[in-house]
Amino acid sequence: MLRIGLTGGIGAGKSTVSATFNRHGGVIVDGDVIAREVVEPGTEGLTALVEAFGPGILLSDGSLDRPALAAIAFSDDDKRAILNGIVHPLVARRRQELIAAAGDDAVIIEDIPLLVESQMAPMFPLVVVVHADVEVRVARLLTHRGMSEADARARIAAQATEPQRRDVADVWLDNSGSPDDLAAQALQLWEQRILPFADNIAARRTVPSPTTLVPADPTWADQAQRILARLRTHCGHLATRIDHIGSTAVAGLDAKDVIDVQVTVESLAMADELADSLLSAGYPRKEAITADMAKPDARSTVTEFDRSDDPALWEKRFHASADPGRATNVHIRVAGRPNQQFALLFPAWLSADSEARAEYLAVKREAERAGVEGGIDAYADVKEPWFDTAYRRAWAWADATGWRP
Repeated sequence: MLRIGLTGGIGAGKSTVSATFNRHGGVIVDGDVIAREVVEPGTEGLTALVEAFGPGILLSDGSLDRPALAAIAFSDDDKRAILNGIVHPLVARRRQELIAAAGDDAVIIEDIPLLVESQMAPMFPLVVVVHADVEVRVARLLTHRGMSEADARARIAAQATEPQRRDVADVWLDNSGSPDDLAAQALQLWEQRILPFADNIAARRTVPSPTTLVPADPTWADQAQRILARLRTHCGHLATRIDHIGSTAVAGLDAKDVIDVQVTVESLAMADELADSLLSAGYPRKEAITADMAKPDARSTVTEFDRSDDPALWEKRFHASADPGRATNVHIRVAGRPNQQFALLFPAWLSADSEARAEYLAVKREAERAGVEGGIDAYADVKEPWFDTAYRRAWAWADATGWRP
């Protein structure tokens, strides 16, 4: 099962996107539909709302007068919080019931208007945001929903801002054009990213990592933050820390377009416990056990971080992304072991030492050229000797500066 989070401000056009996904096989779990369902006459939700806001929110037939409730609930933050505290738990419970009934091979599209506000984005392997400018949305709400301009603007102002939505968006769909334009974007996303993602999850298959260097992308750090939030949610207490590591963690450094993340655990047994959670987050296990590239006979001058000659201390678990749109490597290492320590040190050292950073980039480019001709072995033959000395130099820098993981 693959769960996609779909959101956007009121009037942005989520319904067009969800309808497109539905036509092509997606199972839609619509937060708005569920929110209406849980406050129908006779439900515990409607009873709770009347207790909180009074009988004036009811129509003559006993059903909910939504405009009357909105006029009260959206008048200030405290009242809106009361409304959300009543409705959100009921919606969440009903959502889980629908998801459980969908089947293990389903692609679930969870249409959640307040996904950002409710801090639910990290629950999903992929978050899709539909966006339109405020004035476009106001015009749509006046024309298609019969709202007053004041009501439309109040609804928009009460929701997440554009920067807040961009912070959680893995995919940003621009709905400044026609509904057909938006539907075409949604179909392309479905066919080129969502369906392959779902197939990879089902097969527990990872996507290949890029093999060529690209210019440094200033958005790598923001992309990494979304991945870290997702992993923190899915790993829970089993992870003692989760960090962005590798070349893309060094600002301004050209690198392969892959986000490397380290999940630190107390033992490899805990790493193995994370396998199912990471799969549900979109990261199948790639190899059960791997050894890191740097050689275990290199030594640090810092005694508490000395590397052991025992190869077992260099083991890790390795997962990677099933999402064809965002190559990601997830390295799971044990707290305090040499490979876990060095993974944290390396980007810190490169960020601080411009000479080392330039050297490493030159080595990467040479290794890239060698790899084109000789494959992965030739690539490693170029990089490994540099890492032998880089390990000692990095820890010497740590000694001199007082850096610690």
